[in-house]
Amino acid sequence: MTNNDIVQKLWNLCDVLRDDGINYSDYVTELVLLLFIKMVHENTEAGTLKKHPLPEGCRWTDLNHKSGINLLDDYKRILLSLSSGRDGTGRLVHTDPLISAVYADAQTRLREPRHLEQMIKALDGIDWFSAQEDGLGDLYEGLLEKNANETKSGAGQYFTPRELINSMVRCVKPQHGELIQDPAAGTAGFLTATDQYIKEHTDDLADLDAQQQLFQQNKAFVGIELVPGTRRLALMNCLLHGMEGGEDGVVLLGNALGQAGASLAKADVILANPPFGTSKGGDASITRDDLTFKTSNKQLAFLQHIYRNLKPGGRAAVVLPDNVLFEAGVGADVRRDLMDKCNLHTILRLPTGIFYAQGVKTNVLFFTKGSATDKYQEERCTENVWVYDLRTNMPSFGKRTPFGEQHLKPFEAVYDAQGSANVAGGRMPGATGEAFANVLSERQEGEWSFNAEEIAVDTDTTDENQGVNDDRLAKSRWRCFSRAWISDTKSDSLDISWLKDKDSIDAANLPEPSVLAGEAMSELVQALGELDALMRELGAEDKADGRRAIINQMMGGNQ
Repeated sequence: MTNNDIVQKLWNLCDVLRDDGINYSDYVTELVLLLFIKMVHENTEAGTLKKHPLPEGCRWTDLNHKSGINLLDDYKRILLSLSSGRDGTGRLVHTDPLISAVYADAQTRLREPRHLEQMIKALDGIDWFSAQEDGLGDLYEGLLEKNANETKSGAGQYFTPRELINSMVRCVKPQHGELIQDPAAGTAGFLTATDQYIKEHTDDLADLDAQQQLFQQNKAFVGIELVPGTRRLALMNCLLHGMEGGEDGVVLLGNALGQAGASLAKADVILANPPFGTSKGGDASITRDDLTFKTSNKQLAFLQHIYRNLKPGGRAAVVLPDNVLFEAGVGADVRRDLMDKCNLHTILRLPTGIFYAQGVKTNVLFFTKGSATDKYQEERCTENVWVYDLRTNMPSFGKRTPFGEQHLKPFEAVYDAQGSANVAGGRMPGATGEAFANVLSERQEGEWSFNAEEIAVDTDTTDENQGVNDDRLAKSRWRCFSRAWISDTKSDSLDISWLKDKDSIDAANLPEPSVLAGEAMSELVQALGELDALMRELGAEDKADGRRAIINQMMGGNQ
């Protein structure tokens, strides 16, 4: 049984919960309260966890042999004990603040003991040996992704696909000993993927000494999440990946655009997909005094936080919507400040449909603090911006056309050919300093995946100042644009595209404006005639006559 099979089996348990009045939006929260206890049991049995994190009396073996009202009552008692640290009589059962955080305010909405018993039997019937082979953390993330794809709301609205997360991590190349942050942690997908990447390159941390291992387990990763329920899922996700964090866990509860974000230590690596949209109530939730450019746009505020919170030489990869690339006013100020203080070396234009919200156009911005050659440089750090267009003439991805790692491999190959070769050879390459400067200096324009050579070109973006003097290179998905060109030609807009989508309208082939205006007028007159006839059919002749008189007067008529 594969992890996908197990995820589907777990998801089918929702039918049980629905009979108890629990809808899809509450389903995962209800399931994971029980599932986490089971997974901790399986991890402990397999020796993955060195010690059982749950107190005696609150473990799987305290549930799976019971039935009836005693089972439901004991389960409620266990949730209360894990949340408060005390049982129903007030007796202290544990003092672990992380467990209390995971189960903060946890309570079940199940009313029928038989439904709880069904869930327990279903969990006991799963082939957990196979699940262990693939990793319980990956199984849990599969369930979170299933929830995001199926519920059509909540955290699923902008769920970051695992394929994209892994690609961003491979490009940034996090190292052991570095401080990794995600100020918009969600369910901790970026943090767990980074942890797995580092473990893969250090023989599951066995290559590190005891002190280095302790740092990786307890101090290397920090996230912030605003929503308590989502933070619960994130903490469980981290624990199932063997990431313990400090007393409050890997993911802290708070607002990264408030005091919680301002108090974070400077990071070596930041990976994030900040929430889209405008701050509710204007800028009331954006209370940072250290953000130079005041805005109610959460993405612009998060972007400021991220590049300001990097150490010199620190690097980031951030998912941002198109409006951040072209918005005027404060948006332009933030972009100029970013390119001044950091080397914004790469933009990946993502295809549509990979996030739940249809039509949302997104990008990944890759940048380092300082310039390519001097991490302490604080002005004019960006000299060139490389852009990979993975959007033009690409399908709109979704359930019928799934987005996968194969779509990102061509980008990764041109992003860092040297690094790709090192990873293939089993080495963990560095990504900062002189090594990274060499990577940028050896980049070359030209990548024609996904039938790029068949796409027409926008001549406005392929001028001789960019060194494009042949048709084939102009049709490449991988292009380099100088900072001076971005300033002079684009007025510091980073919404840079040069390939024409096959469904776009070519303005050069449009009819004369007078013809277009005449066609529009004809359609308007026809529509007004149809509305006039409809009003008369509905018995509103007087109103129709009045509206017609007003229109005639506006058009200079006599009737």
